[in-house]
Amino acid sequence: MARTRDIFINGRFLTQNFSGVQRYAREIVLALDALIAGRPDLRANGCTWNLVVPQSAGKLPLTTIRTIVSGRSTSHLWDQTSFAWRARKGVALSLTASGPVLHPRHIVVIHDAAVFRNAGSFGRAYRTFHQGVDHIFARTAQLATVSYFSRGELADVLGVPARDIIVATNGAEHLAIAPDETVVGRLGLDQTPFFVMVGNLTRNKNLAVVVRALNRLKPGCAKLVAVGSFNQSVFGNISLPESPYLVMPGRLSDAEIAGLMRHARALVFPSLYEGFGIPPLEAMVNGCPVIGSTAGAVQEVCGTAIDYFDPQDDGKLAELLARALDDAEGRWRAERIAAGRTRTALYSWQASAQVLAEACLRLAQG
Repeated sequence: MARTRDIFINGRFLTQNFSGVQRYAREIVLALDALIAGRPDLRANGCTWNLVVPQSAGKLPLTTIRTIVSGRSTSHLWDQTSFAWRARKGVALSLTASGPVLHPRHIVVIHDAAVFRNAGSFGRAYRTFHQGVDHIFARTAQLATVSYFSRGELADVLGVPARDIIVATNGAEHLAIAPDETVVGRLGLDQTPFFVMVGNLTRNKNLAVVVRALNRLKPGCAKLVAVGSFNQSVFGNISLPESPYLVMPGRLSDAEIAGLMRHARALVFPSLYEGFGIPPLEAMVNGCPVIGSTAGAVQEVCGTAIDYFDPQDDGKLAELLARALDDAEGRWRAERIAAGRTRTALYSWQASAQVLAEACLRLAQG
């Protein structure tokens, strides 16, 4: 079978519930589309860029990447059949740790080693499947990931040299948008200081430690807004903490999240394990200080721009929450906002799209 230089991007993420992994895929594809428009070399010798999607997929506003609709399934079967068939002569790019396992020219982004390192946060079926698939990809595909921490973790659990894993990080400029600040009043937060958390409500996101820390403070001095939803089929059963100071609005729009961040005393990011962690950068983009866990890649991503606590230490977290509340002159907030703006300049979707585009071309030419 004759090979081609064409690139085929796995678009099954457009049928899935939206979380950090799907955010990555969406923003990378949009950034690739813009990059290709300005880089004739990425289309040299007849090379085409294609986004292959199931029939029920949502749409992206693309101008240079062609969308190909193929097949009805939205399960892993689609990766091995419809997508594998469409991409069979070219290079496959899968951005959400799932794709055709036997494709000979395939770049797959595995975002972290959580199914190995933090296995208890996932349902058994999901965990077993992805552990097995990740091991197959380690033998058949070019691996990529989103941080140097995750590169080391994946190298360790999958038995591959770290130098062979591409790093293409997340960005946060997608949340540098006009905020919907009316959400503050709609959630009854306009008269009370509040902190915000953003992410799927899983064991790993560690909501309970923030509730315990808040309970150490003066009753009623602040609220916690936990934005996100819960997927039991992926993450298994979980008991969510209860508190009169906990507000759980479910999923919100990007504009609403930006509005909350601009009014919050801080974003709290208490994860037990992270391969990257987009919310801290999103907060920094919106002038919101961050109080974050020392776990996983958080320190790599955030550097000295945030305040840290051990994710099991609600006492230390309570101290940091109190400092944010007692910042009468605004000095702490101003310092953290300035440091955050400097930090976010290190990350962009465009830079990561360029890394992946050049990796695709190397495979296409090989």
